[in-house]
Amino acid sequence: MKRSADTGLTWSDRLPVPENWATSKEVPTIYRMIDPQGVKRLIMFSGLYPIRMAVSEDDGKTWTPLEPIGDFGGIVAMGSLVRLKNGSYMALFHDDGRFLRGAGKRTKFHVFKTISKDGGLTWGEPQIIAQHATAHLCEPGAIRSPDGKQIALLLRENSRKHNSFVIFSNDEANTWTEPVELPGALTGDRHTGRYAPDGRLFITFRDMTHESPTRGDWVGWVGTYEDIVNGRQGQYRVRLMDNYVRTDCAYPALELLGDGTFVTTTYGHWKKGESPFIVSVRFKMEEIDAKARLIN
Repeated sequence: MKRSADTGLTWSDRLPVPENWATSKEVPTIYRMIDPQGVKRLIMFSGLYPIRMAVSEDDGKTWTPLEPIGDFGGIVAMGSLVRLKNGSYMALFHDDGRFLRGAGKRTKFHVFKTISKDGGLTWGEPQIIAQHATAHLCEPGAIRSPDGKQIALLLRENSRKHNSFVIFSNDEANTWTEPVELPGALTGDRHTGRYAPDGRLFITFRDMTHESPTRGDWVGWVGTYEDIVNGRQGQYRVRLMDNYVRTDCAYPALELLGDGTFVTTTYGHWKKGESPFIVSVRFKMEEIDAKARLIN
């Protein structure tokens, strides 16, 4: 683990962490949560079977060891997190049959939700919210509508036979629409989105569009929430960095700073012949707008 005290401009050396963090099996994720009493926590999840979590109540200075959140597992835990209007948190993950109960056998892709009512300390049994007859839906990325009334989940499609998909909930994640394919411009893996100060959406992900000059690279999509609802391509898409080894990159984090600067951070093979490493890209919307105008 490393920490930054200046919004990601500089980073500490590697810091000590609990010994059993070395047993993390894949893709740890960190989220900030607040419980009903106002206690703020950072929760780090680690996937496969069982899903485990570690907790910090001092902004990441100290952490608990990883402990199971229940007798269930999953892949990329948790791909996304949403605070619901009642104060509970919904965490989202997927599994292909191997890790949900530790069976070790691939069956069918399902997307699950689990709910915490106490600021992330305990989690309920997972519930299926999305599946498809032929598509392999996974890695949900959540975005609330501008008015807060709807939740959209953008979904990776892992069979590579379809575009990415989206589902919607109009009742705080109690029920969901059937999955529908997204346009090619939003087809990729591990969508992470934030609203810019002007109300547009910036969504960053690994481009897996079937025919694309940036396939396998780290990209960002600019458009509106209504573009997603109506299946439109959006305003434009940009390549943030060129990845040199197959499609092995991205799973990006994305933060919006108070001055309107986006900071997005991820791994990839950014130099030919070198090992992968982690980078951050910083920009304001007007900067990439200007670049898009030059290209067009």
